[in-house]
Amino acid sequence: MAKNIQAIRGMHDVLPEQTSRWQFVEQTLRDVLGAYGYAEIRLPIVEKTELFKRSIGEVTDIVEKEMYTFDDRNADSLTLRPEGTAGCVRACLEHGLLHNQVHRLWYYGQMFRYERPQKGRYRQFIQLGVETYGMEGPEIDAELIMLSHRLWRRLGLDNLELQLNSLGTVAERAVYRDKLVEYFNANLDLLDSDSKRRLQSNPLRILDTKNPEMQELVSHAPALMDFLGAESKAHFKGLTDTLEALQIDYTINQRLVRGLDYYSKTVFEWVTTELGAQGTVCAGGRYDGLIEQLGGKPNYAVGFAMGMERLLALLEYRDDLPVVKPVDAYLILVGEAAEKAGVILAEQLRDALPNLHLQMHCGAASFKSQFKKADKSGADYALILGEDEVADNKISLKFLRRNTEQRTVSFAELTELLRI
Repeated sequence: MAKNIQAIRGMHDVLPEQTSRWQFVEQTLRDVLGAYGYAEIRLPIVEKTELFKRSIGEVTDIVEKEMYTFDDRNADSLTLRPEGTAGCVRACLEHGLLHNQVHRLWYYGQMFRYERPQKGRYRQFIQLGVETYGMEGPEIDAELIMLSHRLWRRLGLDNLELQLNSLGTVAERAVYRDKLVEYFNANLDLLDSDSKRRLQSNPLRILDTKNPEMQELVSHAPALMDFLGAESKAHFKGLTDTLEALQIDYTINQRLVRGLDYYSKTVFEWVTTELGAQGTVCAGGRYDGLIEQLGGKPNYAVGFAMGMERLLALLEYRDDLPVVKPVDAYLILVGEAAEKAGVILAEQLRDALPNLHLQMHCGAASFKSQFKKADKSGADYALILGEDEVADNKISLKFLRRNTEQRTVSFAELTELLRI
């Protein structure tokens, strides 16, 4: 016998008993985004590889080691998107959305990275991305943090910490980079192999090392905040003043540098200690230089991305989330006449009650077997249609989840009883 084909490692299924929780979170996201006036944009899963090399940076871990890249039949190099910001900027440039305009956009869907799978980190994962364009001041940075903070409140999450930093401008960061390289070169013997590799290509990423043996070395490294100019400091203060006025707690983390080359000024993360090593649930910041980097005119941009699997993991053991019942009523059909009449009745009920989730039994089965399936479906009601009920234009209604006596009613009465 042939062996069953399994899902690809790091790419998992979401089963029917799990999707209700996903749907609740997804609807909450839409509601919160709508409250702030954000519009949805839908983007391709596959983009030209050049897009990510130019945006993310060729010497980043994502481009060097993690992308799913292949040549199509025209020998064009294509990549399954590892993140959404570059594709969103590409779409806005391609369709002329950034010329003297302000936009607040969001997208939702699968991303792909070849990483070592573990809880909260998968090779195919679902991400919410929120991007804004055309706004210069710290107010929009604060709005994105307020939006995410409101989402945590709506979901009842109080175990997330906001961490902030400023990366300054490209010029300020270049001066800082030189000082950082000088510092680490003076302590070269203390660097691990990964940090030595990053030293010339992306030295700021050394600050984000998870190696416990390097923590003391990193803690004494030059601080980026000391290299910021007046404008960058004023921008950061404007953000923190707003958060303090709104009583949103934050921590300044000068080792927060983000893994992508296109960030500048504000960067932030919402982190938790409940997911082990994968503690970042939501991360973002300002990337004013990316639009010009991809061929557009200089513009302002700031956004964030949120990993849905990590967010759902925080809600995994919550039993107070609303559950969307897949079935409200289960239609049991006994006898040939009932089977014929039941198809028509089911459609009439769906016409009259658009919000009713009605499941009709299909296929031959005894009354006892059908009743078991009705109970297993989670339905609140069993609708029983037999030969006698068809002859009398009536139907029996049994309450499956409460102690109420079964009754036989007309089709018109049934519609009123089931109206929800």
